[in-house]
Amino acid sequence: MPRTIGFIGLGLMGTGFTKRLAATGHRVVGYDVDPGKREAARAWGVEEVGSPAEAAAEADIACICVTTSHAVEEVVIGAHGLTSIGLLDGRTVVDFSTTEMAVTHRVAAAIAARGGAFVDAPVSGGPGAAENGTLAIMAGGEAAVEAARPLLEELGQVTHMGPTGAGQATKLVNQALCLTNYCVVAEGLRLAEAYGVDARKIPAALAPGLANSAVLQAIYPRMVERDFAPRGYARQVLKDLEMLQEATRSLHLAMPMAAQATTLFRMLVAQGHSELDGAAVVTLLPEVAPPGG
Repeated sequence: MPRTIGFIGLGLMGTGFTKRLAATGHRVVGYDVDPGKREAARAWGVEEVGSPAEAAAEADIACICVTTSHAVEEVVIGAHGLTSIGLLDGRTVVDFSTTEMAVTHRVAAAIAARGGAFVDAPVSGGPGAAENGTLAIMAGGEAAVEAARPLLEELGQVTHMGPTGAGQATKLVNQALCLTNYCVVAEGLRLAEAYGVDARKIPAALAPGLANSAVLQAIYPRMVERDFAPRGYARQVLKDLEMLQEATRSLHLAMPMAAQATTLFRMLVAQGHSELDGAAVVTLLPEVAPPGG
């Protein structure tokens, strides 16, 4: 059933989300701090509003997809945030952002205090998967997850991981596996090049085996082509890796591979490449001419 969806955050992911929601028949009311992004979203039917509060006031369900935990808090409890409209009257708020656990619990409590329901539902797959409705969606929350499920299933495969915060905990696992793989796949490319192998054939050659991964199929070809136009930004990869390091520090978890990936992405960002795609991490690894090359 078509609904009115308030969507806050119209960047790369928000663009994919709102195009999908509009294409599946929903009315989408959108806000972003960047007026240019609000203007651009009008092209696919998003109705522009002037604040998160206005988006929530219009909506049956309010969705958030912003870059930082601070931005999530501002969207929810800021001066013009979702809770500033007073009672939320049973509205559900879904946070698709990758958010620090403490912030997730704070905003969930603030929403509950205003009579709303909250789902932490971080995603994996990128802007293309958001637009195609093929995201991996990791949901945390109580009854609100099932209430939101029909909408979430239009956006991808939903797994209810547990109570509030469980979605974000699962996203930490995702990032540990995915973002370290960026670095491993980059090493594999340099190895193929050093031995004179046709590097373009590697994804197809390894697809049936245990070395296959979504990163190998989607990110490795960009590394081969030196295509670093952002589908996601290197600064966001670093933000998520730093969040992972912080979340695991208090538990004294050993994450040596993730720690090395964090160092590499710190170097990439420090070199001024924060606005490139994360695939640009391959540029940190020296190219070696093949034998006889």
